[in-house]
Amino acid sequence: MSINITTPENGETCWVVADRVRFLGGLTAANPELLEVEIPPGSGTPPHRHASAELFYVVDGEITIRHFAAAEPPVTIVAKAGTAVRIDGNAPHNYMNESTRPARLLVLVEPSMTTFFREIGTAAPQQEPDLARIGAAMQRHGIETLQMAS
Repeated sequence: MSINITTPENGETCWVVADRVRFLGGLTAANPELLEVEIPPGSGTPPHRHASAELFYVVDGEITIRHFAAAEPPVTIVAKAGTAVRIDGNAPHNYMNESTRPARLLVLVEPSMTTFFREIGTAAPQQEPDLARIGAAMQRHGIETLQMAS
């Protein structure tokens, strides 16, 4: 039997563009891993899809999540503290912090996503992200960026 403790002082951390990701751990008998993500105002992801399902829990602030369905306007959810949002695998979506203050999420994902975050993560925030490097990593990990009609 083993116990693993992650505190604010000892958790592995990296920056995915402007978002701070802290790896909180996973379950040995199951696949999901828990991440803490801090999202500054104006930061987020482009519309995308991937095989891993995600469960977002807003701890602080608010996040705008969009689900994109074919030939329909996106479904927009403004998730505030205390809100959980499950996104099924391969569901086209994105998230953005459209508020004026930072937001903090707990995110439950499959190990494939934590591997991706570790690969593209950096020791400091990225003012000018290396989009070619991130795009190549997205291809390797089966993450598809979606082109949305204007």
